[in-house]
Amino acid sequence: MQALPTGVRRTFGLALYAAQAGVTPPIAKPLKGFGGAGVLELLEDDRSGTYRAVYTVRFATAVYVLHVFQKKSKHGIATPRRDLDLIEERLRTAEAIHRDTARRSET
Repeated sequence: MQALPTGVRRTFGLALYAAQAGVTPPIAKPLKGFGGAGVLELLEDDRSGTYRAVYTVRFATAVYVLHVFQKKSKHGIATPRRDLDLIEERLRTAEAIHRDTARRSET
């Protein structure tokens, strides 16, 4: 996120802070194809382009940011397949990390 324009970084940071506090930010919307509101997308426009941040709130004790990127395509609003694949992979990783963390805290 450090490479994002300052205004975009600030907007995403405030939205993620709200998510950590249990509040759904007004700029968040469910990412299609991920089964409801467990995976959310933030969108922000800047003069240099449109930026997206995808995160999950599926876990009660953590918010995981899965992907942050600049939308490059000028055609349509759909998220490119390669980005969706990366989000799916990172979601599986977040689930594994969360399981391991929960298991360690039980012992």
